[in-house]
Parts: sequence; C-alpha cells; structure tokens
Amino acid sequence: MRNPLSDKVIDIKPSGIRKFFDIVQDMDDVISLGVGEPDFDTPWHIRDEGIYSLEKGRTFYTSNSGLKDLKQEVSNYVKRSQGITYDQASQVFITVGGSEAIDLAMRAMVNPGDEVLIPQPSYVSYEPCAILADAVPVIINLKEENEFRLTAKELEDSITDKTKILVLPFPNNPTGAIMEKSDLEAIAKVILEHDLYVISDEIYSELTYKEKHVSIISIPGMAERTIYINGFSKAYAMTGWRLGYACGPTNIIRQMIKIHQFAIMCAPTTSQYAGVEALRNGDEDVAVMRKEYDRRRKYLLHEFDKIGIDCFEPYGAFYVFPNIKKFGLSSDDFAMQLLEKERLAVVPGTAFGDCGEGFIRISYAYSLEDLKKALERLKHFIDGLER
Repeated sequence: MRNPLSDKVIDIKPSGIRKFFDIVQDMDDVISLGVGEPDFDTPWHIRDEGIYSLEKGRTFYTSNSGLKDLKQEVSNYVKRSQGITYDQASQVFITVGGSEAIDLAMRAMVNPGDEVLIPQPSYVSYEPCAILADAVPVIINLKEENEFRLTAKELEDSITDKTKILVLPFPNNPTGAIMEKSDLEAIAKVILEHDLYVISDEIYSELTYKEKHVSIISIPGMAERTIYINGFSKAYAMTGWRLGYACGPTNIIRQMIKIHQFAIMCAPTTSQYAGVEALRNGDEDVAVMRKEYDRRRKYLLHEFDKIGIDCFEPYGAFYVFPNIKKFGLSSDDFAMQLLEKERLAVVPGTAFGDCGEGFIRISYAYSLEDLKKALERLKHFIDGLER
C-alpha cells in the first residue's frame, strides 16, 4: 500500500511541551507550572456578551474577515496603543487565535526556499509553520547576557540573499523578555536596509511590567512591511474562545483571508461578539490581572534568589526562565527528575529551541498559593541535588 502520509509532516517533531505533559496526565498529586494559560476566568461582562449573542440567535457565519464591529474595535485599539491606523475593511482580519494568523502569514508570504528568521528560545509553532509553508527556518540563538533580546548584529549576521521574513516574538514566550524602543529602532534599520518583512507576534503586549509595550509597527517605515498579530487569549483570559487578529498591508491581508476562507471560513461568531466587548470595556480587567501577575513574578524572583537559582528579571508575559546549568543536569533531566521526585511539572527549556538547554520555563499564571507549594517542592529537590 502506498504511504498515505506527507514526508514534510512526518519530519516535524511533536511539541516538546505536549510530549512532556502527556506524561503528567497519568500522575497523581502533581503541581503543574507548565501551562501557558491564564488562571483567571474570562470576565463576566465579556462572557455575557457571548451568551447574549447566542440568545439573540447570532449563530451564523460572519464574513470571512470577521465582524465589522470587531475589526473596527481592533483598529481603534491599535491606534490607541501604537499610534498606527489600519483600515478595518482591508487591513484588519479576525482569526481563530493568534496561532492561525502566524500560519496564514507564513503561507501567504513565502515561496519555496525563502528563509524565515526565527529567534529562539520562542513559541513552538513558528518553526513548524515555516516548514509547512515550504520555507527554510533559520534560527537566531538569543543570549541570556543580552536578556534574551534580539540585537541588530545578531539579525544582520543571520541574513542571506534568501532571507525574506523575520519573526519577532516579543514579549517573549518562554523567556519573558521584552524589546525596548531603541532595540526596535536598530532592528528596523536592518530590516529596511535588506528589504525584509516582519511577522510580529504580540500576544503578550498587555502583560508588561517595566514600561508600556512598544510595537515595531510604531517605528517609521515598519507598518508597511509588518504583519502585526495579537489576540484575546492572554490579556483577557480567553484561551478557549480561540480569537485573534492580524493587521497589515492590504495586499498581504487579502491573501491571508483567501487561505482562511477555504480552510476555516470564519472565526467563531460567538467569540467575535465577546471580543467586541473585551476591547470596548475590558481595560480594567486587564489591569487587575496584570497587577496580580506582577505580584507573582516578583514573588518567584525573590524566592529564586533565596534558594540559589539564577534567573534574569523578565518584564513581559507570565513566565520566568531560570538558569539551571549549575546543577549539572540537562533541561530534560532536571524537569523529569523534578516531576518524578517532587511531583512538580515545569517545561524543559529545550522545548523552545536548542539554545534553551540549561534552562526551564515556569509559568506564574497560577495562584500564589500554588506557587508557594511549588517553590517548597523545588527547594526540596535542589537541596537533594546539592547534598
């Protein structure tokens, strides 16, 4: 019988996160700090808007690009936050989560053999999406001594005559790193000199703790060559609603919608109505959640210092990325032994790229009570290693 499977798909490795947590599912009394999902419920006024849309019978397809009201609210939000105006009719597009937008942007923009630059450690989907689009992923290894920021030199050194796109994943999962305006200005200069495009994944843009998030689209000349991706999952605790969006040049957005209409049709209608409410009236909810995340972030960093774990201070997202090299174990071994001996689940840094070796990712999207229990188990584990 002929092989029914695609070689390209077979060659893609399963998510390192999912592989690890499949093991966790069969274990008892596990505290998990591994899932990148808010522990808050979606605010009630947002849920109510979704419920109301169902009660009113709004259960039909929307247009392929999304509800007009939601696209306008997205346009308003980007204008408020970054000072850039996108036309809701032609430059804003509602997707099934930010992840779909990443996939569509890759497929709409690359030709076979084009190179896509992907800074790592980073979200696990970028590299597979590039491969599935017949692009060649080129990894840029970010360094702890640079606080895991992408430098202009690192970018310049990675560019060839086949390079077309830079993925810009900040605030970053898993490191919590952010890019400051001066960093982005230096990056933009290189992008413009080499006539490249950017896919900017800014899903954690509302969760920064040092200063307000700055997008590369706010740098002169960059909105015209950037696909700006954001969504509702992290800021509004709406992971299960599967709602995101992309903004960008009309010619690129049009092609992304073309793929979307054949594969998906439209984002969930109920979710889109809830998204309108989130953008119109959700700022206070975001502020409350951000304040609590910051409290947990500071707690973890303080406790790490007390028990002798090295960790640079992250200013974005809801992750810390401690360095565990001094304990003499690989990231995978450290995480597996921690799980087996203490029933504490974290994610090996290698799940986010080879340069994540020597690190683990810990999410603080968990209650302070759970974090305190987890730190007790982590301390007990480390004490055992140092004996």
